[in-house]
Amino acid sequence: MTVHHLPLVTDMQGSLSVAEFNQHLPFTPKRYFVVFDVPSAEVRGEHAHKELHEFLVCVKGACSVVVEDGAARDEILLNRPNYGLHLPPMIWTTQYKFTRDAVLLVLASENYDADDYIRSYEDYVIAVESRDG
Repeated sequence: MTVHHLPLVTDMQGSLSVAEFNQHLPFTPKRYFVVFDVPSAEVRGEHAHKELHEFLVCVKGACSVVVEDGAARDEILLNRPNYGLHLPPMIWTTQYKFTRDAVLLVLASENYDADDYIRSYEDYVIAVESRDG
């Protein structure tokens, strides 16, 4: 997982953040979804993907993302629209601490496939251990 600082242009008319798919993003998205109106006590995510890459940008408000690769765990605050988080496959992720106005944009490398999800943490640990041998 890597954090990307995306270009930010600010002038008297306001601010603009941009990401060009072939330059700033680590993959070309095939799908996007937007998460919003999440009650602050709710937790989202709590899964990993076998093959899918995701790129998360909190375009409004803020949320925290806990990421784990099987060896290390970190928490990343997404609170600027020019701050993006790349989640490669096999990263366990949880999103929480959503502000009332949070809007989380998620770009996905593939179309939706329910079989790509690992939804049980125990299954994730087993998959990581078998991958790492």
